[in-house]
Amino acid sequence: MPPRPSFEHSQGAAAATEPLPFLSSQLNNTQGEKMVKFSKQFEGQLVPEWKDAFVDYCQLKKDLKKIHLLNTNINNNNTPTSKHQNTSLSNTLFTSIRKFSPFGHQHREHDLIHVHKKLASSASKGDMYETELLEQFADTDAAKEFFARLDLQLNKVNQFFRTKEKEFMERGESLRKQMDILIQLKTAFKQQRSKGASAVDSKEDASISCSFSSEEDSVKDKTEHEQELQDISTEDLEKNEVPYSEGSISGELGKSMQTKSEDIGKLRTMSSRSFSCQGKNLKINIPLTTPSRTFSAISYLVWEDLVNQSSKKCSAEGSKLHINKKKLHHADKMIRGAFVELYKGLGYLKTYRNLNMLAFIKILKKFDKVTGKQVLPIYLKVVESSYFNSSDKVMNLADEVEELFIKHFAEEDRRKAMKYLKPTQRKESHSVTFFIGLFTGCFIALFAGYVIMAHIMGFYRRQPKSVYMETAYPVLSMFSLLFLHFFLYGCNIFAWRKTRINYSFIFELSPTKELKYRDVFLICTTSLTVVVGVMFVHLSLLTKGYSHNQVQAIPGLLLLMFLLLLVCPFNIIYQSSRFRFLRVIRNIILSPLYKVVMLDFFMADQLCSQVPMLRNLEYVACYYITGSYKTQDYDYCMRVKNYRDLAYAVSFLPYYWRAMQCARRWFDEGQTSHLVNLGKYVSAMLAAGAKVAYEKERNIGWLCLVVIMSTFATVYQLYWDFVKDWGLLQMNSKNPLLRNELMLRRKIIYYISMGLNLILRLAWLQTVLHSSFGHVDYRVTGLFLAALEVIRRGLWNFYRLENEHLNNAGKFRAVKTVPLPFHEVDEQD
Repeated sequence: MPPRPSFEHSQGAAAATEPLPFLSSQLNNTQGEKMVKFSKQFEGQLVPEWKDAFVDYCQLKKDLKKIHLLNTNINNNNTPTSKHQNTSLSNTLFTSIRKFSPFGHQHREHDLIHVHKKLASSASKGDMYETELLEQFADTDAAKEFFARLDLQLNKVNQFFRTKEKEFMERGESLRKQMDILIQLKTAFKQQRSKGASAVDSKEDASISCSFSSEEDSVKDKTEHEQELQDISTEDLEKNEVPYSEGSISGELGKSMQTKSEDIGKLRTMSSRSFSCQGKNLKINIPLTTPSRTFSAISYLVWEDLVNQSSKKCSAEGSKLHINKKKLHHADKMIRGAFVELYKGLGYLKTYRNLNMLAFIKILKKFDKVTGKQVLPIYLKVVESSYFNSSDKVMNLADEVEELFIKHFAEEDRRKAMKYLKPTQRKESHSVTFFIGLFTGCFIALFAGYVIMAHIMGFYRRQPKSVYMETAYPVLSMFSLLFLHFFLYGCNIFAWRKTRINYSFIFELSPTKELKYRDVFLICTTSLTVVVGVMFVHLSLLTKGYSHNQVQAIPGLLLLMFLLLLVCPFNIIYQSSRFRFLRVIRNIILSPLYKVVMLDFFMADQLCSQVPMLRNLEYVACYYITGSYKTQDYDYCMRVKNYRDLAYAVSFLPYYWRAMQCARRWFDEGQTSHLVNLGKYVSAMLAAGAKVAYEKERNIGWLCLVVIMSTFATVYQLYWDFVKDWGLLQMNSKNPLLRNELMLRRKIIYYISMGLNLILRLAWLQTVLHSSFGHVDYRVTGLFLAALEVIRRGLWNFYRLENEHLNNAGKFRAVKTVPLPFHEVDEQD
């Protein structure tokens, strides 16, 4: 988040009736400051997800412009006479005397405006304010419109603040109970382990054995649980760990016809087992986010079916729930994350209070300047005493959260606690910009020399056999596509930041470890300089008479160096980002065993545009692993049947992973839209397989199949791009064929982007037309087409996140709703 205002607010009801201590200093410091400057500052610091709840400062400025124009017209229409000048002079002197009079404030208050406080129709809305104009303004209608809008903004801010405050207070109360339960379980665990330390085998993990009830859940409990599932938003299902539990004893499975549907429902909802520990009936929820937990839940469900088939009756104390150290550690981690998110939300709410207060001060100060009236002290007194500024519950709760976190999660170390609660962002260094420029220049020089040398030697011309194009060029092609994609990601970050799209929150990136766009550009320029430099050296050695056998290991060593750097365990070269990337790749490969979050399926979509890069990687790996580079038998991998079969797999593996992610999301959420999305990737998978088969067979049958499958897949994908991912092509929108809300001001950009997306989606036609660029090798043409697909994906990335940011405000909220591990239940339930 951008830096917050440095002023503090008065706390408590008593302090709320007095002028703000920072008011005079703010007014003095901002004398002569332009409103445009504050507008940009205000817009840059507000919480994006709460944008509509902030003071509509721009609209209030427009109302002031109307008043200013009216005053200007009145002054121009009135002919200045000496009488008017004397009257104006006397009015000015009288106004000055009133300003310094000890009763001037009360006099202005009764002569200018009076703000009425009235009770709202609903108690949740609190007090409502309405301003009455007591002095005859020259522009009465415009002034009434301005104060009516100002009252509306004040009431809106108060209502939103009251709602959010209530939400955070409820979260805080829940966390206190969770913390008490966790402390009791930790204490019981330590006592259990100390008592049975001599009897327990060292290989086994000590655990607390707590009895749990096996009675049927009441109808009330089931109804409440179903209602909770309906209340869980899509954000809880996609970004957060939805409260799945490890097992469920929800009654007898008496009806055999409903067994399958109930099993699926259990795996989706997995209502928790209630257990009694430390004198309380509790439920423990463990999210199914990893393969081990998924298999554990499935095995428990199978075991439960076996138990129910063998016996219909369960004893009242029939089972024991073992809460081992691992489960306690996971519960501790969940509660710690909930505390961090709560503290972050309280910080956002304090920012909300400060920015709105400053907005009221600025707009009232401007009103006084435009009209020549003195209403700022009068109206500001009401704003100061309003609920959003006078309530101190947020401040008190923030202090309490700090104390609890320091005590239970930071070992009484405040500095350690603040690293979690208030992580400091990395400062951007000018040296990064310098090295970006340096390596960009080096890359351009080396690339120009490489292209000239390759052209002189004729490597890129079409010829029957070219050892260089078969062996070394795939390495260059692979790195070119990879870092082009990475460069476009940096451009996306820059565009997201400029348009205030909260990509960090959507991707769940740590503010202290996420890559900034300068970091991405530095990685790209440095890596491309190294790649092109090595390839330039390799080509130079060939021109000096070295044989391919002598220098062929250089491209392989380059690839090996990058792979070793990617998995390097030392804290160098963006270690946290490299490890996060590896974890995301692991989650994608093991789909659908891992729970799918936004970053996972976003990265899987990127891989769908990198099929040529994956095929080059497959070929290069086969070429060097089999030792073909020593014998220059580069056709060996093409002749081996296993390699040809693997080529088919690599062509549709990204689509398969993405389809499995859609299946997992459907399994978790039960929404049929994920099945429709799955069909899109199945069609792309079939089209990719048909294309690979046509490249091998080259007959009319496979060509017809490629055309049919590719056409169907293209239409399917275009519809999903425009309607689902971009949120465009809305017929009832105020913007023709676009969304109602847009981040970019120029609408023509969206139409151009849709046209480009359509053209780039048709790149597969080159497979049918066999078009080529003169005498250029077909591999160069393939690289060009693959680069176009990467560019299309980079364009898609921006609009995809724009749609998520605008239309899924409930899904990606400013503060995550973290599921809690323990749930206390009533004895009668």
